Amino acid sequence: MADRYRPVPAGVRLREGNPSKREIKEGVIVPRAVLVEPDWRELFTPSHSAETENANARCREVASEEWRRIVPVLEIAAGLGEVDHTTVKDLCVCVARIDQAERDLSARGLMVTAERGTVKNGAATIAAQYRSQLARYIRELGLSPSARVAIVAPEPDDDSDIWD
Repeated sequence: MADRYRPVPAGVRLREGNPSKREIKEGVIVPRAVLVEPDWRELFTPSHSAETENANARCREVASEEWRRIVPVLEIAAGLGEVDHTTVKDLCVCVARIDQAERDLSARGLMVTAERGTVKNGAATIAAQYRSQLARYIRELGLSPSARVAIVAPEPDDDSDIWD
């Protein structure tokens, strides 16, 4: 089901027809760019604590893997521009933090013993919040099957050759 509050992309309205006969706005055209992977050490800084350093090293690895997995696809399919760098970086951070929270849940369980007895592991709440944010990024960047329907692929350059 379409989100009634989100505008329909111009290409979709042209393809499906425009029964309301309202003006079709093209939207902002963003110059395409090749995004450079961020230095994950700036976000997941090295630590003197061995436990924290292990967690941060794992987050750097997971974020980097996610970046290398999605950016090439998005550069072609969605025509990423430099303005999208922060959004894609935040998506990778969400994936890394979800991985970190899930590892904590696997190690300590859903319920942990605290000062006041047995309570829910805080990592469960953190994972849920990051998943909620990740779902927004997935929808905005067109990374789910339903979101891909709303994306109109950019027109290829006339002088580009796929074999170059």
